Amino acid sequence: MMWKKVLLASAVTGLLAGVAIPIHSTPADAARSGCHKAAKARFPHDHKARHEFKHWCKAQWKLYKAAHKR
Repeated sequence: MMWKKVLLASAVTGLLAGVAIPIHSTPADAARSGCHKAAKARFPHDHKARHEFKHWCKAQWKLYKAAHKR
């Protein structure tokens, strides 16, 4: 009975840890889901910083796409 509780607790902890890991590791990855969303998540209360980050993110995405073009 004790092992079931330990196993259940570790499974829940693992699930919560998996959800907390950020998916976007680079600006190029963030751009795929939208630079606007990434900027809003990074700067929720600073409109000017969010605007600048969004433009920087889009520029990085364009560079990434140009470098990996087939």
